[in-house]
Parts: sequence; C-alpha cells; structure tokens
Amino acid sequence: MRRRTFLKASGAITIWAAGGQVWRAFGQGLPEVGEGPAFELWRTWRRDSREGPLALVHAAILSANAFNTQPWLFRIGDSKIELYADISRNLGAFDPYLREMFFSLGCALENLCLAAPPNGFKVSLSLIPGELVAPTSNPKPELAARVELFKGPRMSSELFDAIPHRHTNRNAFDVARTVSPKFIDILANIAGKDEDVRLFLYTAEAERKAITEIIWEASTRLFSDPNVQRGTNPWYRATIEQLQRFRDGAYVGDSDLKSYVDQMMSGRLFGLIAVRERYDRPQTIRAGRVWQRAHLLATAHGLAARPANGAVEIIDHERQLNLEPQTAAKLARLTSDASWQPTFMFYMGHPTIPARASARRSMKDVLL
Repeated sequence: MRRRTFLKASGAITIWAAGGQVWRAFGQGLPEVGEGPAFELWRTWRRDSREGPLALVHAAILSANAFNTQPWLFRIGDSKIELYADISRNLGAFDPYLREMFFSLGCALENLCLAAPPNGFKVSLSLIPGELVAPTSNPKPELAARVELFKGPRMSSELFDAIPHRHTNRNAFDVARTVSPKFIDILANIAGKDEDVRLFLYTAEAERKAITEIIWEASTRLFSDPNVQRGTNPWYRATIEQLQRFRDGAYVGDSDLKSYVDQMMSGRLFGLIAVRERYDRPQTIRAGRVWQRAHLLATAHGLAARPANGAVEIIDHERQLNLEPQTAAKLARLTSDASWQPTFMFYMGHPTIPARASARRSMKDVLL
C-alpha cells in the first residue's frame, strides 16, 4: 500500500547533483531542515523576518496540510489578507468533498493569525460560509477567509516560536514514555470556546488499540480503490530530485521500516477533532486551526505528532459511493455522542528520531 509504505532509514546521506548544484537528502543525524530550494522558506524564517503582511503569509506557508499539497493562495493588501483555496491542487477521490483541503487552509490560517502579534498586528477574521462539495472539472481559486489587519502591540507566544520547528514525525515514537497529564490538560482545552469544534483525547491502551484497528481497516479499504490511488499518486515524491523540482508532495524516500499499526501504537496519546457538521466549510477551517494549534503545542513541549486520518477519509469515501456509513458508527462509539462528527485524527508521543521539514513552494508561487 503506497501511502503506508515505510522505507528503512539507514542513516546514510544521499546526494543528488544537477545543474552544478548539490543537494543532500535526509538521513539520521542531519538537521531538521534540508538543503536546496525546496526548504528555503524554513531556512529563511528568522533571517528574513519581514515587516508587514508578507511575514504573516510566510508563517502560513509553513503550516500542516494534507499530502503536502499546499492548497493555498493569498492576496495581500496594506491592511488585509485574503486566503483562497487553490482547488486545482485537490487529491481527487481521496478527498472527494475537499474536506482535507479546507482543513489544511485552517492550519495555514492559524499560523497566519499567530504571526500577527509578533509583527505588530491585531486581526479580525471572517470565514466565507459554504458547504464542502466536489470540485468542478475546471476549478478556480475560491475565497475561504478574509483577515483584516490593525496596528497592535508586538508580542510573541510559545506557539508562534514553535512554527519553524513543527514537522510531522513519521517515525515510531518512544513506547516507554507516557505523555504527561499536565500536557494533556492543556491540550484538552485547546479548542477554546468554539461550540462547534471539540477535541477528544485517548490514552488507555485498550482505547488506542481500538482506534488503531479502525484506522488500519479504513486505510486498507480506502487505498484498495484505484480512483483513490490515482488521486494521491501524483503527490508522492520518491527522490530528492523530485522534491527539489516540485517543492511539494509527500516524500517517501526514507523512513522507519515499521508497520503502520506498530507506528500508531507507539503513540501514547490519540486525539480526535470533531465538528457539528463535517461538510460545513467554516467549521472545517476552524477544526484545522485547532489541529495546527495542537501540533505547535506538542512541538513546544518536545513531543512528536502525526495525523492518522484514514477513518475519517473512508467516511467521505462511503458517502461519495452511497455505501453504508460503517466507519462513522464505529467512531460514534468512541465519542459516545453521534452529534459530534469526526473530521481529523492523530497521535502523539515522545520522538525517537527528530522530525524533518517538508518541502515548501516559494512565496511567489502562492501570491495572487
């Protein structure tokens, strides 16, 4: 199964040379940020601390997103930033209603808002109402959010400082170390007062095993569909050359040689983000903001985190194909409240290998 393939991390350094340039691939012991143009925006985060709205967009670009499709576009004014969904960067049958895309926009929006105070701004946010639907055959960018900017006092935060260090960790975690109750208490309240978004947390071994079984069965079923494979295959990057050329996508060049089940069970904390209406655009964006906040919090506290969203993705799949909603019923038993509809799942733990930065497109590629 291509999405769940884990290649052995030997610790060796792979070199790719072209056009007189030499780039290093990732290997154990290397810094979290690679060399070459694909990682430029991670490297210049502090050095190019820009004044004005562009600094906020720089932060937004470094957010989590599905399959590293980076499905965002930005229009910048003197006192306003508009965030658009780049519908052309969709994942096909893997994300038939663009739920993962708009969730990713929520992650970008959270980084953008966190970057406002350190750059002397206060923000007023407006999300564009709408329902998540399948993309058209000739997709055009769609406005997702407007951010009005006002002058404010400069102040940083723990989450803002974590932005350049937040990376998805696809290695096994330390099974011997539990996640501290103090961190869990903080994380449990990270959704704040949002009445339409809720975070459920699970630490008991029996709960984690049950969740892992649901995710594994769902992922196996999902990726047995050739249409799903066709939607995701264009986003896999198997070589450093591909990574440097496209500056996006999921790099599968090396990782731990462990089963996906073993990897998930190494996480000592599982989380489920749910909304009142799974296919409401603003709720999906707000849920994405919660995940970005949670991942940054984990980063700030030295924890590793990884999405494990196959069970929610199969819900979209079952809906699209008019199948019985089996997986939704299984997840409802986890939440004990079917009125909360899961939109994202993840696990956390203590890292055994540092996470690595993913590629990022240039600033000019995402500005309208």
